Amino acid sequence: MASNPWRGHDFVGLLAILVVGAVTLLSLIGYLCSRLIRQTRRGYAPFGLWRDLSLLTLAAALAVYLWGCLHLLFLEDQELAERCERQRPVGTPTLVGRRGDFIPLRLVCEASNGHDYSIVVPGYINPTVALLLLLALTCALTSAVLHCKQRTTTRKKG
Repeated sequence: MASNPWRGHDFVGLLAILVVGAVTLLSLIGYLCSRLIRQTRRGYAPFGLWRDLSLLTLAAALAVYLWGCLHLLFLEDQELAERCERQRPVGTPTLVGRRGDFIPLRLVCEASNGHDYSIVVPGYINPTVALLLLLALTCALTSAVLHCKQRTTTRKKG
């Protein structure tokens, strides 16, 4: 049985990503808001600030990714086919298929000459998510280094 060349994103998978992502995003926002309480801010160590900054950039990356997923959620096959046809670059031969990828987030129209092009998902989504994830990783590594330095300094004093 051959697979359908005109497939997009699996609706159940897309919905699951949106639900789990929204719950995760709300949890991150709740945690970060709890860090703004006066008692919590008094005991803020430098590594804690970097950790929270890492979580903030991670939440921003998740929000942008979910925004891209929302672009895909309510589109039907007919509408996707029309968009593939309307956005087909000049000189591109007939379309032979469509596929959806979650990483990077995109919906790709495939042409008979082997070339493909992305539709629906705005072009800024994937670069923004990548940049925010890189920033989150940098902040997390900085937090880890500062935490290790603090533990080493505390052990030497004690």
